[in-house]
Amino acid sequence: MLVDPAKDKALVAINEDNYFIPASNTKLFTFYTAYTVLGDGLVNGLNYLERGDSLIFWGTGDPSLLHPDLQDSTVLNFLNNSEKQLYLLDNFEQVNAFGPGWAWDWYPYYYATERSAFPIYGNVVRFSSKLDADLFSVYPERFKPLLTAKPTDDWSGFRFSRERFENKFTYEIADEIEIDEFDRDIPFITSATLTTQLLSEALGKKVTLLQNEGYLNVDPKKLPSAPADSIYAQMMKISDNFLAEQLMLLVSDQLNNQLSTREAIDYAKENLLKDLPDEPIWYDGSGLSSRNMFTPRSIITLLGKIREEVPLEKIKAYFPAGGESGTIRNWYPADPGQAPYIYAKTGTLSMSNALSGYLITKSGKILHFSCLMNNYQIPSNDLKKELQKVLYLIHDKY
Repeated sequence: MLVDPAKDKALVAINEDNYFIPASNTKLFTFYTAYTVLGDGLVNGLNYLERGDSLIFWGTGDPSLLHPDLQDSTVLNFLNNSEKQLYLLDNFEQVNAFGPGWAWDWYPYYYATERSAFPIYGNVVRFSSKLDADLFSVYPERFKPLLTAKPTDDWSGFRFSRERFENKFTYEIADEIEIDEFDRDIPFITSATLTTQLLSEALGKKVTLLQNEGYLNVDPKKLPSAPADSIYAQMMKISDNFLAEQLMLLVSDQLNNQLSTREAIDYAKENLLKDLPDEPIWYDGSGLSSRNMFTPRSIITLLGKIREEVPLEKIKAYFPAGGESGTIRNWYPADPGQAPYIYAKTGTLSMSNALSGYLITKSGKILHFSCLMNNYQIPSNDLKKELQKVLYLIHDKY
């Protein structure tokens, strides 16, 4: 579907009222919900209570603590500066590690990083190599003793993995290879116990795990941490599934001091998205679930709501830009010397490919478009090549 909002006119409408699996176009709904509820200031990094000589704290879903890219240490500094005894209140059972409809065998891949109540280090181990470094580094280093080598001669490069039920990691390395720069993120298995250990190690002082659900019913103090802007931009530009999932938990925390993706979605559908032409069939924050289904005309309506409520300069900062940044840096390029003309969110699952966003024409019009494609039997790149031609033609002629 292609719409000229200035004329309130649909220029193209093909199967616009049919439901499609949107893949990561789901993040458009996550972004709008998070931006509306959380705003663009600082997210809540911690819930806490002070009781005598004790500081009792628990997670809000904030993904930024010591994240390898976001690198926020607000929570760590707050806990480090406290002279009270530290108690991590266990609310981990509020969050399932995998979302509904996710595949079990995604466990060693970054795109299916475990969701959790209190993420630390982005819930991943990052293996990195720089051109001037020896082999590679491990972040956080405490996982280094859990890594073993597995020689191989049937391919060229590095391959990292993890045991299914244990935080034991392996890497395969081919003989006589030239090492290029890389970052590889492998999820670790999260738990309240491991998080307590990781916090104790990072702080250099004792943190005790506390089992007492009664505290979760008390209205807590809240500690602002990372800028929401930085989380939105990374989530949208590189289609970061982990950040999308954690944003929905932050929304739930903001609404009722509990962590529930389902409750956040239900709130959004009832209070923010009632004006969509078709009810979203919505299960997770990232779009990994193939149970998600939206119609193109609902996405078009959502794009209009985003335009009304989010300044254009922020949309350009958050969304991937054709030929320039994020997941479409190699697609939809502008003419040489010209600014990008596509700002849009991609979506990719097996047999599902999507692109929805904003198209700026040479005449200066901003059009809204949504293209959802399911159940095709040709390479997805062939589809994208044809879509690239169509979108450029619209940019050039309209």
